[in-house]
Amino acid sequence: MLPRPAHRARTRRASRILLALAAMAALVSVDLPDAAAVPPLGVTAEAGSDRAADRVGALFAGTLDGGHFCTAAVVHSDDRNVIATAAHCLDDPDTTVFAPGYRDGRAPYGVWKLTGVHIAPDWTDGRDPDEDIAFATVAAADGGTGRIEDAVGGFPVAAEQPDDVTVTILGYPATDGAPLRCANTTSLFSQTQRRIDCPDLSGGTSGSPWLANGALAGVLGGHEGGGTVPEVSYSAVMDDQALELYREAAVSAR
Repeated sequence: MLPRPAHRARTRRASRILLALAAMAALVSVDLPDAAAVPPLGVTAEAGSDRAADRVGALFAGTLDGGHFCTAAVVHSDDRNVIATAAHCLDDPDTTVFAPGYRDGRAPYGVWKLTGVHIAPDWTDGRDPDEDIAFATVAAADGGTGRIEDAVGGFPVAAEQPDDVTVTILGYPATDGAPLRCANTTSLFSQTQRRIDCPDLSGGTSGSPWLANGALAGVLGGHEGGGTVPEVSYSAVMDDQALELYREAAVSAR
């Protein structure tokens, strides 16, 4: 056989690389909302239906008829079954269920029961607001064998964010049937707490993910349980303890 011309081999390799990059870009793009649908910084509006919003859901007491009281989000894990929320949202894990993508009484991706919780000892012992970040494993409430991350995907978890990182919050006020979205630049309220100015994030939005470039950088909670007025919200900084809880929940021992 004659040797293949080197320039053709290089061309084919380059084509494969370009195709791979295009595929990666397509995968990333599905997680980003339409730019025209995103409100300006500091403005809160109803979140449209997109892949990011599908990964966020409401926490209910027992059934969807019981009303939702907090928010949670699916994060990436080995077993594809982990959610993140505020520790103060998990006081009753045996009766709490999660509905990702919940909207107007419908749970398009099913209802999921909690099978385990990972909460910092300092929260359990003294409700330390600096440890108001928790993770939980879930399983289909109807007994199915599917995995929640297979249905909606999962956010990566990111620590060591800049003091002034811009985050997007997606959360469910207890009186609303659809999630709200607000993005803004954060500031450090203290070395262990972040602060953000976003209106209308009232009760029920506790546990809402703070997303920095599509990765979980915190959850609404911490100082004052996340804030006592709907215009200002807080999150505990994602510290080593929170990352250890995430690893406990997310890394399979098998």
